[in-house]
Amino acid sequence: MKIIVTGGAGFIGSVMVQYLVKNYPEDSIVNLDKLTYAGNLENLKPVEDAPNYRFVRGDISDREAMFALFEEEKPDVVINFAAESHVDRSVEHPEDFIRTNVMGTTTLLDACRKFGIGRFHQVSTDEVYGDLPLDRPDLFFTETTPLHASSPYSASKASADLFVLAYHRTFGIPVSISRCSNNYGQYQFPEKLIPLMISRALADESLPVYGKGENVRDWLHVEDHCKAIDLIVRHGREGEVYNVGGHNERTNLEVVHTILEALGKPDSLIQYVKDRPGHDMRYAIDPAKLETELGWEPKYQFDSGMAQTIDWYLKNREWWERILSGAYMDYFKEMYKDRV
Repeated sequence: MKIIVTGGAGFIGSVMVQYLVKNYPEDSIVNLDKLTYAGNLENLKPVEDAPNYRFVRGDISDREAMFALFEEEKPDVVINFAAESHVDRSVEHPEDFIRTNVMGTTTLLDACRKFGIGRFHQVSTDEVYGDLPLDRPDLFFTETTPLHASSPYSASKASADLFVLAYHRTFGIPVSISRCSNNYGQYQFPEKLIPLMISRALADESLPVYGKGENVRDWLHVEDHCKAIDLIVRHGREGEVYNVGGHNERTNLEVVHTILEALGKPDSLIQYVKDRPGHDMRYAIDPAKLETELGWEPKYQFDSGMAQTIDWYLKNREWWERILSGAYMDYFKEMYKDRV
């Protein structure tokens, strides 16, 4: 089977590529990535020389390039991770999110329609559901929760989801969608909460916390997320949405305290800053459908997952320091100038 993974040099995408290359040596894995600021080919060092792996640099919103790639590769499966994903950036530059997240997704769907596909899987987010009140811990997002986006980012992802389902109904394209809670783990770009707090705490720099740090997120380890996607792609029903959650709700402040305690750093590093516009209060996923239909269950609980994550960042300090310095962007030129 030939699988194209878009956004495969990003955080979750690179872990997915490694998972597929290592666990399915009989499959051919094509990693398609535009290599924007969050794309880092150093994430793929463990598999870059594998015989069943190929990297292609490209933009999913480039129709000509995508059609040429599909004609050349004739993929059986497409797993679409490619997206602008940082909420703060979407507030500053919404148009970038429309271009990649909406127009890029429909370009891929059009390529699937023309050249045929066994499964198109859209990797989405629980943010399309909006948020839940802090005083109702009994409420959870299910697959039938109405879409109620709060930011340009989540609005672009919700729009992409609707196009995926519309192409399934209108054109019969075999699709599936997963909506995940907040991911964490190895290879996460240092602008996101957990790696940002780890890197700044190690440097004894202030840790910026929005508002009072009361916002609640359901944390999902990236490896558990990738295993869920693999199950959905291979065994999930066509035209269905599956929620993927970790059963690990924590406030942002609790997450920061966990990191400080693990690193032996003082709480005095915490600095409360002005909240961002439209900041969702609580996300909480009910993954019962995924668990019941496909037998998925997470390997990591929050404490074990955070211990693994912090240990990885301590052991791979050079990786994230190269990102903070910008040096990681030279890796493509160094390693792939004669390969693509």
